[in-house]
Amino acid sequence: MKVAWVAALGVIALLGGCNDRPRPYQGWVEANLIFVGPDEAGRVETLTVREGDPVTVGQPLMTVDSDLQRADLNLNQASLANAQQTFQRAQQLLKSGTGTQKDFDSAQAALREAEARVVSSQTRLTRRKLASPVTGTVQQVFFRPGEVVAAGKPVLALLPPGNMKVRFFVPETELAKITYGDRVDVNCDACGAGIQARVSFISRSVEYTPPVIFSLEERAKLVYLVEALPTEPARLRLGQPVDVARVPKQAAATAEAKP
Repeated sequence: MKVAWVAALGVIALLGGCNDRPRPYQGWVEANLIFVGPDEAGRVETLTVREGDPVTVGQPLMTVDSDLQRADLNLNQASLANAQQTFQRAQQLLKSGTGTQKDFDSAQAALREAEARVVSSQTRLTRRKLASPVTGTVQQVFFRPGEVVAAGKPVLALLPPGNMKVRFFVPETELAKITYGDRVDVNCDACGAGIQARVSFISRSVEYTPPVIFSLEERAKLVYLVEALPTEPARLRLGQPVDVARVPKQAAATAEAKP
């Protein structure tokens, strides 16, 4: 009988120890995508990348038809030539005393305005060739060559590795245990062990558990959204479900102190 009581106490102590361990939070992988598209509407002429391709900063991505922009540039260049002639004539007349200062000032202002229009047209024409603003991978292609894209509509979505983040929900009763900069362990199917992340965002707004997250206790509860930046984003995939485990501060400090 005494042995049985000792065994029972051991099981109770073991269960109590398990209950003290932080429960994993359910979450998923998201990212801040970079959308690339033309400033003005047009037809996609060329597309030099495909979904999944790696890209670097400045790498050409696509071109959009530029007929209207070229016509606008030619028109403004013709206006600039006329403005230059008018300015030179007004300058000569002012020097000879037959012109007025007012006419000269007007011609000078018109010349500057014509020069500004040419620069604007050249900029619009240059922007018909789009290059990658970041280093990353092509996550999605929305328009193909031959399709017309509206102004400001993205043609590509790029994913820089540093823009990956893990989002999960923490119950209101455990929110005080998590602070900015805390380390968390991230686990997922076929990811392998050892993925870590740092808490970078804690929502100030409370909400109910979204239906896509399955509550461990199968009941509605108040939760707060938390985001963490993974140290090895290449090991994660966008939209992937993950389990996030809070690392006790003492354990995290001990691990970081080791060489």
